[in-house]
Amino acid sequence: MTSMPLAEELLLLAYDDQTGKATGSRIGLDLGMAAAVLVDLALAGRIAYVDGYLKVIDPSPIGDTIADAVLAKAADDEPHTPAQWLQRLRHRLRIRVLEDLVARGVIQDVDETQMGVIHVHRYPTTDHAFEAEIRGRLAEALTSGALCDERTAALATLLVACRMEPNLRLPADQVARAHERLEQIASGAGFMAGANLEDSIVRPSVALVVATLGKAIQAALGTPKPA
Repeated sequence: MTSMPLAEELLLLAYDDQTGKATGSRIGLDLGMAAAVLVDLALAGRIAYVDGYLKVIDPSPIGDTIADAVLAKAADDEPHTPAQWLQRLRHRLRIRVLEDLVARGVIQDVDETQMGVIHVHRYPTTDHAFEAEIRGRLAEALTSGALCDERTAALATLLVACRMEPNLRLPADQVARAHERLEQIASGAGFMAGANLEDSIVRPSVALVVATLGKAIQAALGTPKPA
């Protein structure tokens, strides 16, 4: 199956398949999706974290409409910090991604009217294969001890930063192990195949972009409220 942009993967994990409604923090999801667009560009070797800023190192398009628009804008604009980019990108990004997924038949747009005047949109899943692949990849990485590939490690880090761990919906006997692995991956330890940097599965340049964006998300969301 062809991989989809990380922002789409994050969105599918955040929305309930049946009700078509987002669960958890909507601001966290929006920030996470903005970070995911930037991570995809880092994975493609188009941007890097340099001297506190995310800078374009290759302006060539990667073939994704949203990411390519961001790349073109970044190439023509002055550099911005990770936190600045998150705030610039998060507005209306979720709507654009939802529309793309609807157009491809992955989800459907259910438009309901409440109280006769208020339109409420739900987005239940119609093609479950994509989300099943995403969840399977995460479950393998989080419960089997297998090393993460770059995309899965990045997705896991964003899940932690956005406080979306409950969206994994893992069996009860796997939750503790998955939580431990998530924390390892988010801290950078899960990226490593060994103690040496040359053994890292995730390129250092990519890991740096992911880590700085994760910290920017956490700073924007503030301190979690006590349970």
